[in-house]
Amino acid sequence: MKVRGLCAAGLVSVAVFAVAQPVGTPQSAEAAKPAAPMTKAQGDELLRSVDEILQFASKDTHLAIKSKVKKKLLSRGEVNKFLVKKFEEDKGAQRLERSEVILKKFGLLDHDFHLRPFLISLLTEQIAGFYDPKTRTVNLLDWVAVEEQKPVMAHELTHALQDQRVEMDKWSDPLSMEISKDARDDNRHIQSDEANTSRDAVAEGQAMVVFVDYALKPSGKTLADSPDLGEKMQDMAGDSSGSPLMARAPLLLQKSLLFPYTTGLAFEQVLLRRGVDVAFAGALDRPPSSSHEVMHPQDYLSRTPVPLLTMPDIHPLLDKDWAPYDVGVMGELDVAITTELFGGKEIASAVAPEWAGGIYFAAQKRSAITAEQKQSTASLGLMYYSQWKNEDSARSFMRVYASQLGRKYSKLSRVVEKDPDDDHQIFETNEGDVVLSLDDKGVYVSEGFDRETARKMEEMVRGAQGTGPLRSATLQMPGTGPSENFASWMSGFGMMKFALQSK
Repeated sequence: MKVRGLCAAGLVSVAVFAVAQPVGTPQSAEAAKPAAPMTKAQGDELLRSVDEILQFASKDTHLAIKSKVKKKLLSRGEVNKFLVKKFEEDKGAQRLERSEVILKKFGLLDHDFHLRPFLISLLTEQIAGFYDPKTRTVNLLDWVAVEEQKPVMAHELTHALQDQRVEMDKWSDPLSMEISKDARDDNRHIQSDEANTSRDAVAEGQAMVVFVDYALKPSGKTLADSPDLGEKMQDMAGDSSGSPLMARAPLLLQKSLLFPYTTGLAFEQVLLRRGVDVAFAGALDRPPSSSHEVMHPQDYLSRTPVPLLTMPDIHPLLDKDWAPYDVGVMGELDVAITTELFGGKEIASAVAPEWAGGIYFAAQKRSAITAEQKQSTASLGLMYYSQWKNEDSARSFMRVYASQLGRKYSKLSRVVEKDPDDDHQIFETNEGDVVLSLDDKGVYVSEGFDRETARKMEEMVRGAQGTGPLRSATLQMPGTGPSENFASWMSGFGMMKFALQSK
């Protein structure tokens, strides 16, 4: 979905320190306390190490050093000022705020959750250093111990090498702020909707490989010859005990934040079996186009087509009363998060791999004029259509999705029809009608649109899919899915401490 993600392009890549000890060793409470500002001698030592660590990263990745990387030491106040400024100015952040209402409409965020202040607090807590592609500068922190910053520096200098090969600002541009005006625009968005998410996973996964290899340097080992270590890191990632903020974060944020690091690392591990050049230069030159490919790297390597659905021209049906708001893909990552949130881990692990494509379209009532009205989920109409590998999985997903309607709406009552059928359900809510329909392996959802409009739209959407070969996503217009947008936007601010803490 389009919620300009928690990682990504157009911003800076930021790292957060997590280890001053071997990978996997728990950090003591004493070590986790903020350190006093460095002395001048300590700062000079840290800055001198940049060139040496850049050489290590280049050797580890086979990515050439084409120019020197500028370096700068910042105070805590300078970093906080930088974060606030970036949050205010960045178009991705603006997109994120606009899309908050969509996440709430889907039920991925509670209605009373305030995204902006939470993310600013989280970034302030998590940041420990960052690479800025606009100035091509690695920025280090004067209150973090030198030895704690060096592995993080290896991570960030990998981004500098990536930048010198593909120009990261262009390689993973922020999502266009333009709203689709017709079916052609809709399908252009869909064609490339997960491009940013998958590219962020490559960028962060590669940087994680170098992070681990640098931490393993004293042992003479690397991640390539210690595959079990990568799996152990993925298992350990996500412990929120060191972050009070992350401990109370919605599941959407937790999963989205981890995706580029853990799943990106797993993706890179598979590619490493084909060689360093395949894992680094190869993945930069031919990045995956979807979260599905990142989650299933063998499909990426074999160039297996990714399920991609078609949006029919529903604008004439809606344009009188509704203004286009957003359109995009509900990818496999979105489905995994949604099903875990609504049905639990066991259901998510069973259902998500059976996903075979998904699209959504959101429109806003033209009668919504005030800022308050526009920020309300009641102002949105939502259409979501998904296809599945088999009918049982489709039915399971519809059942899980229907089960959370009572949590989303303060008033919910099922419309009693002559012939009740659990595969076709209609509800009346405080925000309008909700229609859920299962036909073969396709699940159709309409929320907020009246029943007649919902049925017409369903006929058009189902009829547009056809039975031909799967289409493949291509990069025509950058974009991301709902949860992936989170991952994409935040990783632009860098490596999160949450992704590296041990249990």
